[in-house]
Amino acid sequence: MSASRKPRHFEKALADLEALVERLENGDLSLEESLKAFEAGVRLTQECQQALTQARQRVQVLTAQDGSLGAEALAGTDDGDEEEDDDAEAGEPPEDEDD
Repeated sequence: MSASRKPRHFEKALADLEALVERLENGDLSLEESLKAFEAGVRLTQECQQALTQARQRVQVLTAQDGSLGAEALAGTDDGDEEEDDDAEAGEPPEDEDD
């Protein structure tokens, strides 16, 4: 694979990595195929790590611009939107601020 290749999107690289792991876990590959799959997996892992590092840096820049976001901004971006669901279940606007 060429170093000049266009970087993949994180989700695509992760899906490819998961497919590779599944192929390796099935045990149907020859030794040579397993080694090639492992090498590809290492590259995909590096791509994912790089994408996550870049995302973390972007979040740090954004939170540095507005200190009020802080660590809570990261909690709100989690796939388990439990905090947001709790607010929606209450169904009441924050009246305490008007007092």
